[in-house]
Formats: sequence, C-alpha cells, structure tokens
Amino acid sequence: MQLRYSARAKDDLCLAFQWYEAQRRGLGLEFLDCVEAAIETIQQMPKLYAEHHLHFRRALVRRFPFSIFYTIEETEIVLQAVFDNRQDPARLP
Repeated sequence: MQLRYSARAKDDLCLAFQWYEAQRRGLGLEFLDCVEAAIETIQQMPKLYAEHHLHFRRALVRRFPFSIFYTIEETEIVLQAVFDNRQDPARLP
C-alpha cells in the first residue's frame, strides 16, 4: 500500500526532530530512524495495530515517547499524526 503523510504528521515530525536535535546533535536522526522502523512495520502489516481512538490505529515508537496515528484507506495508509505521548490526550487527532 502507498503511504501518505498528512500535513499534521509532517509538522509533528519536523517539530520533534528539531527538538531532539537541539537536545543533542544526532538525536533527531535517531528519532527519525525509530519512526521509520515503526512505519515499515505499519506498511508491512497495516492491521497489526488495533484501533485506538475513533477510527485511528496507533503504533508506538521504540525508545521515544511518541505514537504514530494512522488510518487505512482504500488504496493508501495515511499517517495522521506523530503524537508526543506527554501531551494532553485531548490533543489527539
């Protein structure tokens, strides 16, 4: 299945990368590697993760306190948000 990032997911990734990179050079790249590993699992087995919130499925990112929220559409997987789990749950997509 094709993969598409929503505008929110792109923004979430950019902000998280910048924050981790500001903490320690290279940490942002480590974060992206872990996100990429989770996305590869999503692409290989999209229904592996249960629906968590409304119709969104949730995959946890290894090593970092983030969840990837996504939907399975007819022809694509849409990454809706890369959510910092330390945020208020009311901000879920």
